[in-house]
Amino acid sequence: MCMQRPVLTMAVLLLVGVTLCSSSLSLAQAPQPSCPHPKEVKGFLTCADVEKAEKEGAVVYYGPDVERQLVGVLTKFHELFPAINTNQYLREQTGRLYAKLNAERQSGTYFADVLALSDYAPAFDLIKKHGYTTYVSPQLAAFDKSFISETPGMFTWYSLGVAGMTYNTDVMSAAEAPKSWKDLLDPKWREAVNFKDSASGLQGVQWFILRQLYGDTFWKDMTAQKPRTLPSTVQQYERVINREDKIIGLGQYSTYLEFKAKGAPLAFVTPTEGVVSTPAIVGILDKAPHPEAAKLFIDWFLSPLGQAAHIRLSFTYSPRQDVAPPPGAIPVSDMKILQPDWKEYVASHSKYVREWNALAGM
Repeated sequence: MCMQRPVLTMAVLLLVGVTLCSSSLSLAQAPQPSCPHPKEVKGFLTCADVEKAEKEGAVVYYGPDVERQLVGVLTKFHELFPAINTNQYLREQTGRLYAKLNAERQSGTYFADVLALSDYAPAFDLIKKHGYTTYVSPQLAAFDKSFISETPGMFTWYSLGVAGMTYNTDVMSAAEAPKSWKDLLDPKWREAVNFKDSASGLQGVQWFILRQLYGDTFWKDMTAQKPRTLPSTVQQYERVINREDKIIGLGQYSTYLEFKAKGAPLAFVTPTEGVVSTPAIVGILDKAPHPEAAKLFIDWFLSPLGQAAHIRLSFTYSPRQDVAPPPGAIPVSDMKILQPDWKEYVASHSKYVREWNALAGM
């Protein structure tokens, strides 16, 4: 996977040659694994003590993926390691998921072993709170350093999600459909557009990027459109398929591929400016009750075996170069990818939540 990533300034998109590539790191560059001699277990390398992991008997996963996808991944891992129970998990949007985790940890309760997030802001907050265990998986040698936390082993990208706009082809022609993000401000789409709610990491990225492209007025003007905000990407698509809304203003490509494969009358628009994009990241929590099972899961999940299983279920892209794109997808290298400077994005996150909730009438 290799993407041209635009560099965003306050109001101008400078298309310079910044390339984001998920090529494997050289041995000299790659972070050294947490053990000197990783072992191959069932087709992947691990530093986990497998015997201890199986005696622990469980791994508890908190993540934002659609429940069917999340359960599917956990089931694949359990099939490889039947002694490790994967029935305990929490699926929720990233914002609510992190709030739940914080509440548990503040009360001295530690249920979760592995945390997945679709937003950098809570990950940076968790680092400040010393909430991650630093575990350098042998799999990190296959990941570009831009896909790894600054201190390797805290979190790693496990998928890349992109979003454009989506519409129902039974009620709208390609000629009528918006072509640019700015087209969403056309009065003809008043009360006809839906987005995600403020708990969505990808929604925060879109908010940030379009403010940088078009200034503060873009989202202020969007308020007049009276858009609908929803907690689930599935709800977004169902409303357009059922003709309750006309356009998905933040249409996740993965959900589009999944519904399209089932025959839904949908078209995906790649805006002229580019698609917005955010990674999903995963790491092991401090004070995890099943630390060896967590290491084993992370090593499998980041391996080609785990990545292929996840991509088939989620229809997102893998950060690994040796894992095929999702079924029916165009190569991510054919897309113009818009991503923020993550530290600038994180610094603006509280402002995003306030402004987005105001837009939603909350």
